[in-house]
Amino acid sequence: MPAVNLKTPAELALMRASGKALVEVFAMLDDYIAPGVSTMQINDRVEDFIVNTLKARPASKGQYDYPYALNTSINDVVCHGMPKASEKLRSGMIVNVDITLEQGGYIADSSKMYLIGDVSPEARRLVDTCYQALWKGIRAVKPGGRLGDVGHAIQTHAEAAGYSVVREYCGHGIGQRMHEEPQVMHYGLANSGILLKPGMVFTIEPMINQGDHRTRTQKDGWTVVTRDHKLSAQWEHTVAITENGVEVLTLRDEERCG
Repeated sequence: MPAVNLKTPAELALMRASGKALVEVFAMLDDYIAPGVSTMQINDRVEDFIVNTLKARPASKGQYDYPYALNTSINDVVCHGMPKASEKLRSGMIVNVDITLEQGGYIADSSKMYLIGDVSPEARRLVDTCYQALWKGIRAVKPGGRLGDVGHAIQTHAEAAGYSVVREYCGHGIGQRMHEEPQVMHYGLANSGILLKPGMVFTIEPMINQGDHRTRTQKDGWTVVTRDHKLSAQWEHTVAITENGVEVLTLRDEERCG
């Protein structure tokens, strides 16, 4: 397996700054996302804020020839949804907004679910369970633990609630490049996988489906949807392993109060 790049204290400080900048993007969006707004308007607002307010770079744009600053994944879209001018948010939708930002040479990556208007109890339960699963995974991160502990914690929580975990997509190491080692699976066996060490930085980003875990990719080559057309939810944070535990580099203000 390729080596995992352990970050120095100086690198972690730069990644912490990128994470805080990304938190500002989501804080801005919280007052903007509403019924009637198109996913392309969200994209354009985010790109303008990152470039002109934060003096940073939307790291997704140009990555693997992807043309936009973010992904917007609605309802049965699992991940990689492409923003569209014709796609407007409506009451009852759930949407994942996934944003990466590079500042000072280092990248932060996070996503958040938004519930638009009057959302069904079933959709809300899925979104809440996915968020809980994310935190189960985060709390499994500690020096001396194993990477498989993260996926096991997520899978156990999601499946106990009657949901499935997407297999084809995973979290990833992150730093000066968006995708580094290790790959972070959201399912698996406890006490398996690589040893977790201080200085590791990676994303945890579980995709939890209401029905079957299987997915398919649409003709645009990006948008991934559930095969059975049932709902999917995703949350994501960038985390760093410290000497004493785990630090969430993209922790939002409302989460600090929770």
